[in-house]
Amino acid sequence: MRTRIVFSGSGGQGVVTAAILLGEAAVIHEGINAVQSQSYGAAARGGATRGNVILSDEAINFPSITQPNIGVCLTQEAYNSVGPEMRPGGIMLTDTRFVATTRKVDARQVELPLYDTVMREIGKPIVFNICVLGGLLGLVDLVRTESVEAAIRDRVAGDFVELNIRALHLGFALGRPHRR
Repeated sequence: MRTRIVFSGSGGQGVVTAAILLGEAAVIHEGINAVQSQSYGAAARGGATRGNVILSDEAINFPSITQPNIGVCLTQEAYNSVGPEMRPGGIMLTDTRFVATTRKVDARQVELPLYDTVMREIGKPIVFNICVLGGLLGLVDLVRTESVEAAIRDRVAGDFVELNIRALHLGFALGRPHRR
């Protein structure tokens, strides 16, 4: 098993944090090999941001991603950039509020109302990224939600742990019906 995942959006959306949490859940709580890297655009907040994760049951010798199996795009710019890179037959997860999908991407595209659900159910956009991560876990069997919960408990400040776990489960519930 080797899965290459790209989380892409703009600075401030938390795509790097989502990638870190997925990598930590895999390595620390499930014993899966993982490599996580990130890149930022010219401006940290508002510029293009990308968090990459490779999960594998074997050693990972090359940490770069050239053809992701999974793309998570939270802005139109991210979608337009990651779409052409996708491995044929991969999965592309987008948020209906921020991305208008096209059929030019050779991947199974899943559009979910993640941001709108966070705002309706929680009222705080700060956990949007965790809802997105939950949506991904609902779609694809990468790691258990309990492992991500543990990573959240390890990394997130105490007052925000339960809020983040709630957002994780909201996203999971949105993604689960689209799992194949």
